[in-house]
Amino acid sequence: KNLSFAAPDFSAFPCLLHALNAAEQGGTAPTVLNAANEVAVEAFCNRRIAFLQISDTVAHVLESCPVTNEITLDAVLETDKEARMIAQEFIRAKGM
Repeated sequence: KNLSFAAPDFSAFPCLLHALNAAEQGGTAPTVLNAANEVAVEAFCNRRIAFLQISDTVAHVLESCPVTNEITLDAVLETDKEARMIAQEFIRAKGM
């Protein structure tokens, strides 16, 4: 058997691009990504948003939530809380 690899299709998998960007940015950006994704997936599972709106929510939170290079437990917990709040507000504001 042969294995072949292709470049990722970011238009088909936009959350993969969000994850790569958050990893590259570093600091608490991965915390923002994770919190936004968890809120969006929960909203999807509860039929509040469509599947494709998960990526829109994550993108909005990544653009809106402050990121710090300080990696302490307090910074991560505060960032997580802020990102979840922004995600919930975004979903609510969109009437989702």
